[in-house]
Amino acid sequence: MKKLSRYLNLYRVFVIQYVKTTMQSKTDFFIGLSGFLISQAAGLAFLYLVFEQIPSMQEWTLEQMLFIYGFAQLPRGIDHLLTDNIWMVGWQMVIKGTFDKYILRPMNIFFQIVCEKVQFDALGEILVGLVLVGRAVAKGTVQVTPLKLLVFIVSVTAGAVIYTSVKLILASIAFWLKDSSAIMTTAYEVADFAKYPIEIYAKPIQAVLMTILPFAFVAYIPSTFFLIDANLWKTIGAECAVAVVIWIIAYKIFQRGISVYESAGN
Repeated sequence: MKKLSRYLNLYRVFVIQYVKTTMQSKTDFFIGLSGFLISQAAGLAFLYLVFEQIPSMQEWTLEQMLFIYGFAQLPRGIDHLLTDNIWMVGWQMVIKGTFDKYILRPMNIFFQIVCEKVQFDALGEILVGLVLVGRAVAKGTVQVTPLKLLVFIVSVTAGAVIYTSVKLILASIAFWLKDSSAIMTTAYEVADFAKYPIEIYAKPIQAVLMTILPFAFVAYIPSTFFLIDANLWKTIGAECAVAVVIWIIAYKIFQRGISVYESAGN
């Protein structure tokens, strides 16, 4: 308990320092936030254009699709907000040798990486997600009960863990390849497919979203519990199971990568 309290206090200190540096360039902060809002608006515009031509897609209505889209943004936004610095491991920390500083400090290495940066641009994703989910509730597309509210929080948390785990696995590849940024970018482009029902994709893409890159479990599968009262254990339960398993795998790969890490040096 004392150790947890220490890490929470350290996290607070790191975040405060990062906020201070970010606020030195307020214009950059607002440009970044605006950019994410614009990109989200473009995605929604595309969805509306599709439904103008196809009123019902694989029996999913526009209102249901908007809920899935918004639902997908929440775990992705939380992951983006809290753990975006993992990208730097795959992009430059290993190849430049700047990963050394984490090894020298008497703290958990993963904790040091994630607390070093808070990506406030992600607030745009979270805001869009909350608006679309709130819209679905207001229109009666989703019924709210105390159980569903609790399950919703659990599901969003598990979804964020899945996103972070996939990112950690792909970033850890850099310990062997030195730079895994291209692999990470490709994977996160595939993650965009999670905003829509997987039935609309070809079988090979469905297989990827269910296994290799299990992004189907962060939005579509759990959203069926809220939209069509699908079985709790086959949706949210499956999502939580995937989150636990993939996190264990991701962290073990990360630790293994650290053990083979060689500083760039000179």
